[in-house]
Amino acid sequence: MAAGSGPGRELPAEEAALEVSWVQGFSNKSFGFINNQTVCYPCGNYILFLDIETKKTTALQCQTGPVGAFAANASSEVVAFSNQKLNPIIYIHHFPELNKLTELKGSAQLDYTLLAFSFTGPYLASYSSIPEFILSVWNWQENILLCSESQPGITATSLSFNPMNWQQLCFVGESSVTIWHIERIEDEHHLKRNPVELPDEQGSISPHEDLFFPVSRSDDPYHGPDLPVSAIAGLVGDEAETFVPRNSVKTSVHPTAHCWTATSEIYMSCKEGYILAIDADKHRVSILQPKPPPEYMQKISDVVSYVRREVQKKKGGELNDRQNPIFSMAFCNEGLYAAGRDGILLFYHIKDLQYEMKVCADISQSISSLIFSPDYASLLLVTDQGPVYSYKPAHSGEAVKLLDTCSSCFLAADFLTPGNKYCVSVTISGEVQVWLLEDGTCLSKLNLDIEATAMACCPSSNSVAVGTKRGQIYFLDVTKAEAPRVVHRIFLSNFPVLSLHYDQSGQFLIARTTEGHVFILDARPSKLFQVLGYIVLADEVLDLSVVSDLKNDLVEVMVLLNVAEVQRARLEIFCLSSAITTDNDKCVNDQGMFNASAFKKKQYELDYPLSSAVKLKDNTVYGFCTCAPFICKYHLSEENMLEDPPVFSSEKRIPSNQFGSGFLCVSPNSQWLAAAAKDGVLFIYNISTMVIREETQRFSNQKQELQMGIKKLRQTIQQMMHENEQVPDIEKLEHQEFNLDMEEQERLQAEAEQEVARARKEIEMENLSNCYLQDFIKYECWDALCVKGRAVKCFHMDCEVKNYPLEERSKEELETLEKVLRLKDTETADLKVQKEDLETETVLPEEEGKKEAKAVADDGESFCLIGSLSSQYGGDTSILYHQCDLHTKEQRVNQIVLLKDIIYKVKTAFNKEFDIVAQQKEQEIARVKERNLRIREILEQLDLQVEVWEPALTDDEMPERALTVQDSEIKAEKYLTQEEKERAEMLAKLEMEKRLAATDDDRLRALDDMMGGVLEVRKEDILKMNIPPPPFISKPEDLWSDEEKKIFGEYEKKVKELNEEKEEYKKTLENEWKKLEASIHETTQNFDETVCKLSERKVKSEMVIYQEELKIVSLTCALLLDEELDTREAGLHNCLIKKKKEKVKKAKTVLTAKSKVDAYTGTYKDAVDEEKTLERHFRKQFADTPDDALEELYRLYTHRPKSPRTEMLLDTPNPYGNCSGSEDYEDALNLLMKAMDELDSPEHMPEGLEQSIWKNFCLARRKKMESEELVKRKALTLAEIQAFFQRRMDENEKMKSQIENIFNELTWLQEKKMKLQQNLTVQFVLKQGQVELENTEIPDYSDAILIKKSVVEELNCSISTQGEKKIAAIIEFKDFSRGIRRLEWEHKKMRMQIEDLKEKARDIVILPISKDCQLFLTVQNYGSHIAQHIAGMEETLRFMDKLHEKNVKNHRKKIRELKKSIRLKEEANYELSLQLKEMLVSVSERRHIFEAADTRDISEKIAKQRYQEILKQKNLRDLIKEQKEEFASLQSELEILRTRTPPHI
Repeated sequence: MAAGSGPGRELPAEEAALEVSWVQGFSNKSFGFINNQTVCYPCGNYILFLDIETKKTTALQCQTGPVGAFAANASSEVVAFSNQKLNPIIYIHHFPELNKLTELKGSAQLDYTLLAFSFTGPYLASYSSIPEFILSVWNWQENILLCSESQPGITATSLSFNPMNWQQLCFVGESSVTIWHIERIEDEHHLKRNPVELPDEQGSISPHEDLFFPVSRSDDPYHGPDLPVSAIAGLVGDEAETFVPRNSVKTSVHPTAHCWTATSEIYMSCKEGYILAIDADKHRVSILQPKPPPEYMQKISDVVSYVRREVQKKKGGELNDRQNPIFSMAFCNEGLYAAGRDGILLFYHIKDLQYEMKVCADISQSISSLIFSPDYASLLLVTDQGPVYSYKPAHSGEAVKLLDTCSSCFLAADFLTPGNKYCVSVTISGEVQVWLLEDGTCLSKLNLDIEATAMACCPSSNSVAVGTKRGQIYFLDVTKAEAPRVVHRIFLSNFPVLSLHYDQSGQFLIARTTEGHVFILDARPSKLFQVLGYIVLADEVLDLSVVSDLKNDLVEVMVLLNVAEVQRARLEIFCLSSAITTDNDKCVNDQGMFNASAFKKKQYELDYPLSSAVKLKDNTVYGFCTCAPFICKYHLSEENMLEDPPVFSSEKRIPSNQFGSGFLCVSPNSQWLAAAAKDGVLFIYNISTMVIREETQRFSNQKQELQMGIKKLRQTIQQMMHENEQVPDIEKLEHQEFNLDMEEQERLQAEAEQEVARARKEIEMENLSNCYLQDFIKYECWDALCVKGRAVKCFHMDCEVKNYPLEERSKEELETLEKVLRLKDTETADLKVQKEDLETETVLPEEEGKKEAKAVADDGESFCLIGSLSSQYGGDTSILYHQCDLHTKEQRVNQIVLLKDIIYKVKTAFNKEFDIVAQQKEQEIARVKERNLRIREILEQLDLQVEVWEPALTDDEMPERALTVQDSEIKAEKYLTQEEKERAEMLAKLEMEKRLAATDDDRLRALDDMMGGVLEVRKEDILKMNIPPPPFISKPEDLWSDEEKKIFGEYEKKVKELNEEKEEYKKTLENEWKKLEASIHETTQNFDETVCKLSERKVKSEMVIYQEELKIVSLTCALLLDEELDTREAGLHNCLIKKKKEKVKKAKTVLTAKSKVDAYTGTYKDAVDEEKTLERHFRKQFADTPDDALEELYRLYTHRPKSPRTEMLLDTPNPYGNCSGSEDYEDALNLLMKAMDELDSPEHMPEGLEQSIWKNFCLARRKKMESEELVKRKALTLAEIQAFFQRRMDENEKMKSQIENIFNELTWLQEKKMKLQQNLTVQFVLKQGQVELENTEIPDYSDAILIKKSVVEELNCSISTQGEKKIAAIIEFKDFSRGIRRLEWEHKKMRMQIEDLKEKARDIVILPISKDCQLFLTVQNYGSHIAQHIAGMEETLRFMDKLHEKNVKNHRKKIRELKKSIRLKEEANYELSLQLKEMLVSVSERRHIFEAADTRDISEKIAKQRYQEILKQKNLRDLIKEQKEEFASLQSELEILRTRTPPHI
């Protein structure tokens, strides 16, 4: 925050800045320890330092803007942060003085995203965002940039040094991990990038695949060699080397947190639930914890895990499963602490790849980071919601809340009435806080659980209004600051509430929403914050300000509108009076909107676009300009009452240093103007004292009289309107007649007409766009076609044939075709001339010439070599190149043009046949319709209700129907103009008159009644004729006379004859009907056969077209392959140029490193020689010393003290040890010299040595140790330089190998290009069954040649003849060989039988006969003999068992005796040890007495006596040792006796 004086008057220096009382908030999750008791974190423009014990806060202000990146170093007690502005700077301050140590200015242009301190040494790593993406390493103590490296497009999430080795840096991105090695050669530093291959989402780790230089490369003889995807994509340059296709992009895990171990490993958690272990030296990844179960098992797992966790937590047990991902980690000596979104702090005890998990604490809030204090006594738990907890691992208790704040951004803050004790703030998440103004103590919090958008405090009561995103307003009672509560809630609209404003008297609350509505509410709690009404504004509302006129009891509201059409702003001003609260019903309509008569709006047009505006009481307006850095001042006049208000120009432009949109606010006393923008800087301007104008004073009374008169007139008109409602309808007046403001009425009508015109224009434009789209689609899919696509269908079969839609070939295509044809004719003529010249040189005989011509003709007639049958279907194949002559790119392109022309001709030929068939179908339909007319007449005469089949053309056969819309297709009622309606009514009236005139003709009606409307009887009317019965038919037959009976007989005869004629005529009609139907069926059936033939023709045409398209595809593939090879060659050349440049750089680096190695090797040898020289000169320097003293001095000269650092690290809780200062040679030497102070004391001086010699010796020894340390340091530096040199040598060799591989691949590509130009793809047309393949794979024809069929057949005949001869010879040889093998087998069998017989005879001769065999042969009952022998052996065994038990008892007895003696010895030893302690105490006392008395008179008798006691103790110890050994031997013998078993006889 900053402050500045405005142009009104100059302020003193002490008034030019605002003093910060306190700061609250938590801008991000960055947190760090500055020492064991203090933590620090950024907050807006400040760094806050919080003492954990006293809770005292210290603030460090960033003077140049908000704090960006942040890092803290507890070992050096420094904090680093960057500012958020153009060309940011990194500031480093020391705690607790908070003085600035240095500024680091890098190449970052916009912002730094990450900062990290090293655990050892003065090193700081920074990473900048867009556009550089540069990783930099600094020496912050010396303000030196050591090295930097760019990583374009990589967004970093975390950055950390290896605590055990500052030369390793872990860089974590959103889905990548990189281990950077900082290589050092003397004062030069280099960053070496080592990416880590992370597993994918399924947990599998696959090695990186180089797509530009693939490992394997196959060569397909048909499709050509396999090339990288970059060459196939046509990429050349750097894009070719980095291109990765979408299907090859591996979705790796997303790291969330990481920490280093004491063994230089990295534990890393992932968003997917994995926990990884990364070896920082080998860059390998191992999975410690697998992925959680799938989502459909998550609910069950959550329930089980919760129950198990609660039970084990109470027991203090272990947790064996983990379902939620880890988002924070911290490492210590005991193991790994981790936490995630569930708010549970876990402890992992990891051994190799196995781990045990235990619950430590549960805070029920999402944990974002874990931070150990420098002494590892406490662990900070930073949450996403804002609170920070502290956990003591040594005590294993609950986590204690350390900092209670909200991580959500503050939305607004305001003073609570009267404004000197409390203030209220609200966050975006809806949390309301009440603060004490004195020291910033948070008194209370209230969470509304809804996203807030605005807030305002009422000046007349202790209430607070909070607007929400859902269009609601919450009203809070803050009478008790420690316990605020929600007392009321109002719903305004479905749109968010943008701002809330109270007037100074606290009478009204004005709310603004995003839909352009302004709501007026009664701010009094006694009225329950009633919504009085709303106003609708036409344009977007940018700002709103309220000015109260307490004298006239008016509230003036000014609304700033954004005029979208022009770059200007518009002001609308209206006044609110107390009348709208008393007579609210008269001021609003049924929808709750204020009437136009409720208040009059004033409208002003301003010349500049503004983002905020405020109005003073003298009609002066200040506006924050968005297009330029200044504040505009306007003075509003009454010219706005015109219908077309003019554009007001600014009277004055106040310069400002703030760009973009900003906000203005005026003080209640109109003395100060505050301006704030997005840069976070606050400027305060002094407004000169306003003078009340004379005109306002002069006409104030007249204004009041006019206002009272208008008010009375309004009441009179309202009373008249009320009386008008009571009178009869005939006497009522229209509402518009009561409107005295005709201008307002005309304005509203004009606005309505404008809205109608706008809507009409939008509809017309939409219709126009649809018409354009319709015309475009019609042109592309219909008008552009010279042959429209249509179909022909069969009458009785489900068969359909479609033609080929063809576009008119463009002028360019025809010119290209003509050019190719001319070129082909020229080449053909040239080839013919060359052939004639060749024939004149080698004249052939006439017969051979005829045969050759005939063979050539036969070949021409054959379609085999042409590769298609297009010549039979309208194509001319004579214009094509021969398939074996297509070697160049131009020939292949020309061949494609000619093939496309053939396809077009084939389609055209088929379309002609199709048109004939389509015309034939139209003729057939016309014939069928003619016959159907007769059939309908017959059916009508026969009085039959039979459906007549009548074919018609479908929409597919007449596609132009889709372009016309019939009236029957429109379901909606047709809109008719007034003229069209009158014309339609007149036509309907005329038609009705014609019908009435036709029905009133007496002559026609009589003719129709007597003779059916005709003058003569036709044959077709026989079926309608009826003979009328005689009139006496109604009388009974008994009353008939003879004459009547005769007449009845004649009547019956006529009826019979008429019926016979009717039947005969019906049969005639039925026969004609059947003939007509048979004729229709026959003709349509013949047409169906024609369509089937056309379908077959279409199939063959498709076959021919596919054959030609196959040629085009083959040629296109050849062209693409050639282009891919060219692209690959260009990419390799580009890569080769880059590699050569890198090779030159690496060669220079190697030479530089080699020179440094040679130079430093000499320095190291000089230091070694100097160290050896010191050792050689030691005896010369002390040559005057006696020999025994000299040997003692030399022993002390070579003696070195133990390092104090090792002793100090044994009991430290830091898992990384005390690494501070380990890189500093001076510090290490100082520690060693401190350790030498004890050795240099006179106590270690040999007896009889002079003090001066001892001092010289100590100086010489120190010099020798300094030389040794220098040699060690130089040896380490030399080893580091040599390692750097060796790495550069390896990289140089690797670069040489890569360049050689590129040269080899370029040679291979050139060979492939030459081979592919000669190895052509030829298409053949073969008859079905001529070539049969066992499988669908394409055979390998790489070594095939083309020859004639007769040559193969002749060769096959000769081969079969020779084969038969060979088979006969093989059979004869087989029979002869079989006999030989049979004789050999019999001979071998006999020899083996002889050997077996000899072996048996030899065995019989030398067979030995043992005693057992003799017994078996001689003894009669051999089984009983053996049983007796076994019984004797068992008896012997029982005797030996008894003897063994007896021996065991004796040995046990001896053991008990020995144990008893051992106990006695131990008691004696214990008494002796007590005596020894007393004697040691007495010896110590006597030694002190001796040293104090400075005498050597010691009694020899006492010394001898003590010496005897010591010898006695030593003898006793030896005796005890011997007895222990004897006891151990006895135990071993006892075990042997226990396990021993008697032997078997």
